[in-house]
Amino acid sequence: MSEIYQFAVNHWVLSMAWIIVAILLLNAQIRHLSHGPQSVTSQMLTNLVNRENAVVIDIRGQADFNKGHIHGAINVPLSQIKNGTKDLEKHFDKPIIMVCNNGIQVNGGCEILRKSGAEKLYKLVGGMSSWTGENLPVVKS
Repeated sequence: MSEIYQFAVNHWVLSMAWIIVAILLLNAQIRHLSHGPQSVTSQMLTNLVNRENAVVIDIRGQADFNKGHIHGAINVPLSQIKNGTKDLEKHFDKPIIMVCNNGIQVNGGCEILRKSGAEKLYKLVGGMSSWTGENLPVVKS
């Protein structure tokens, strides 16, 4: 412990730089966690839909959506969300769960919805790959 103190005294500029970088990283992490959508598992998705009337929004393209989607999901491709959220605003009072192929693309869509006024935003961990990997039912249209 005394070596750390001695180092900090002898190299105070480096020590201050390290402290500043640590604070900035911590601040960025806290902001990211507070603004990003919460991740939910397949079981949590089912609970939110059944108990809180959550709306599932599938942002995949129409062809992928038709191959198989979660029952009751609304297909709104990400490109359409980027052009406006007017059609989705009627769902902003309910929890919204965003779904894509693998759970990565939904962050952009969630950010757009959050800026438009949606508050209860979630994303399905692993997306439809996770859902089908757990042999959960899908609807084909």
